[in-house]
Amino acid sequence: MSSNTPTVSPTTDIIDALAGIAPGDTLDEARRRRPEARTHAQGSFDALFVPDDPSHVTLAERAAVALFVARLHQQAPAVEFYGALLRETGKGLGAGAGEALEPLIVAEAERAAGSGPYGAFRADNAPESTEGPVYRVSSVEAAYALGDRLAAALEHAHLLVLHPRDAAREPLQQLLDAGWSTTGVVTLSQLVSFLTFQLRVVHGLGRLSAGEGSASLPALAAEVARAAETRTADGSAEAATAGPGEQLPPAPEVQEPPRFTQEALGWKPWLEPLPVAEFTERHYDALVQRDRVHMPYFRLLARDPEALRERTLTDLDIFTNTDAGLPRAERELAAAAASRFNGCVFCASVHARFASENGADRAEVQRLLDDGVSVRLSPRLDAIVDATVALTATPSRFGAAEIAALREAGLDELSLLDVIQAGAFFNWANRLMLSIGEPTL
Repeated sequence: MSSNTPTVSPTTDIIDALAGIAPGDTLDEARRRRPEARTHAQGSFDALFVPDDPSHVTLAERAAVALFVARLHQQAPAVEFYGALLRETGKGLGAGAGEALEPLIVAEAERAAGSGPYGAFRADNAPESTEGPVYRVSSVEAAYALGDRLAAALEHAHLLVLHPRDAAREPLQQLLDAGWSTTGVVTLSQLVSFLTFQLRVVHGLGRLSAGEGSASLPALAAEVARAAETRTADGSAEAATAGPGEQLPPAPEVQEPPRFTQEALGWKPWLEPLPVAEFTERHYDALVQRDRVHMPYFRLLARDPEALRERTLTDLDIFTNTDAGLPRAERELAAAAASRFNGCVFCASVHARFASENGADRAEVQRLLDDGVSVRLSPRLDAIVDATVALTATPSRFGAAEIAALREAGLDELSLLDVIQAGAFFNWANRLMLSIGEPTL
């Protein structure tokens, strides 16, 4: 939330609840060594599900999309939690509306399920492309029950979750045509991308945890819904639709990078960034670093300032906290591996370069970019890359084999947490970079 807004949020950490982490256990202690990442991962949840302003994306729409995304990831505790949240927030839609939507959305997600990431690589990497099922709402009856806005949102969520490489400018216009505002599209993309991080952290920590998840997820969902209604005073607010005839700005002129590289790239947005003239102190606070106002990516995400601020502070602690754990170069290598697998040329360029600058062998990093995530570098780096790739798959397949390899390579509990959080975070970052703009030389 913004620094000037009193905190109204659930008292239970959502990641802890879903992963079954108990106070005082080894994972709780490890997460306390990354206190800003823990605080701001929860803060990101608050910004997106206990928002200051739900007018661009209603509380029920947020919960409905989250349930769909959780089911695509096949995470039973998250499905239970976000289903309960939909039942709570959907009460404002009319008697039984949340209860009626829940089974419909689960059925749509089951029909849309797959094993991603799918999608087309570009230029020199085109032979690596992988086809997968494209999702459209299943029937006229389902489309009617969901409505134009929510049907378009679920299709957008499926694209981001399972087809991140196929994200393109045209689907954003489809959202605008369905009644979404530009700010609403940014929030929706931020929410889906955040969930791909949260659910992977939950999955990874759940494989390390002896817990079975919280037994009171419906009660926690009710607490979240009450907090959201307290903050907004009207959780059933009408959604702010796009203005009449709202269109995307003209397509940017770009020179597509022909391959993955450690060289610096540019990035251009498909949606209209917030004009600098409209920035308030709330927006500058969200940037964390004030000079980012000159970067279109951050000005676009500043349309939802609280979500941007919490995301940035989560990022900083995951990658720059120097209190033991995984060396910075290896955290950056995990980010580069996730980006290479998802097909985000821009993110891969930034974080491969950071890995080299922080002590990784530049030639080895380049081999990862050139040859892909199956390349063999060294037993330790292979364990980190393999774990990141397993975590990045949808549904995540990270498990006992990856944990054993990481432990054999000498990683302790805190280093395991760093691998999980670094890889998971770049599922969030990749999907934003890929879905709201494109790289350019």
